[in-house]
Amino acid sequence: MRAVVYDQPGSFTVRDVPTPEPGSGDVLVRMTAAGMCGTDLHLHEGQFLANFPLTPGHETVGEVAAVGADATDGDGGALSVGQQVVINPNSSCRTCAYCTEERPWLCESFAGIGSSTPGGFADYVLVPGAQLFDATGIDLDLAVFAEPSACIAHLMDRLDPLTGCSVVVFGAGPTGVLLTQFLQVAGASSVVLADPNEFKLSVASALSPIGTFVMNRHDVPGSMAAMVEEFGAFDVVIDATGKAAVVQSLPQVARNGARIVYYGVTDESDLVSISPFEIFRRELTIMGSFTEVDSFPDALTAFRSGAIRVDRLITHRYPVQDYGDALEALRADRTAHKIVITP
Repeated sequence: MRAVVYDQPGSFTVRDVPTPEPGSGDVLVRMTAAGMCGTDLHLHEGQFLANFPLTPGHETVGEVAAVGADATDGDGGALSVGQQVVINPNSSCRTCAYCTEERPWLCESFAGIGSSTPGGFADYVLVPGAQLFDATGIDLDLAVFAEPSACIAHLMDRLDPLTGCSVVVFGAGPTGVLLTQFLQVAGASSVVLADPNEFKLSVASALSPIGTFVMNRHDVPGSMAAMVEEFGAFDVVIDATGKAAVVQSLPQVARNGARIVYYGVTDESDLVSISPFEIFRRELTIMGSFTEVDSFPDALTAFRSGAIRVDRLITHRYPVQDYGDALEALRADRTAHKIVITP
């Protein structure tokens, strides 16, 4: 089978590798679509828990190709050849202190398909059955957003309650657009999406009734001040850009008592300055939200309810052999929204 293989950070080839065979509890999945996101750029550079040699791809949809003995899906259901499934890339040990406290996303032995073990940028991927979820009847172009939506569902749990809250999201990439919809489902009274890219803002506002604000990427503090003048300050402030300049300025748009969320993935070396007195005096809460381990059912429920729309989010599709072109588009093409790898 073909697979993208990194032997070291920044160095990959698309080459033939042996097709794995499922053992007990395992399932071989034929990839039908795998989304790319900013995390893949961090993995390319050797960041974000990357373990080499590496086949990335953590947002994968596929069809069951072979089922190992005793394999069942994440809901305990039977699996059949040809069934459409989505892959939860994340797993935990279930025995460490965090897992026994029912916080598996903080697991000391956290592992990820596409970062710790071979992922979906390949013709096939071998997966423990317990990390598969039935996606029968869900459109492929929606199903490919299952992993980022599951991460958002985890954040919604952490932010609960949201009823009546005003929220701003920075970053109109696919994650930011999905966030605006999940926030509305969770009961936010108003949602504003901010980004320098007017095209991406227009796509988002066509999908759900949100406010939008065009940022000046060269003057983030000035943009923050102008936003507060137009919309007022916010109860919840979420960064989905992973840009240190934006993270630095988030308190500017926060109401006293607000919750500030670091959601976008910054470079590991990024640092921002913060005023402890401001956090103290204004009673601000700053929190991170890393990933999920058990939120796929919530994401799929939202999909099946019709509450989540992804029209026009997928702008680029590349076959796996053109992974290099896809990576360059992800890095540099401002017309690229969601990029999907196909067989």
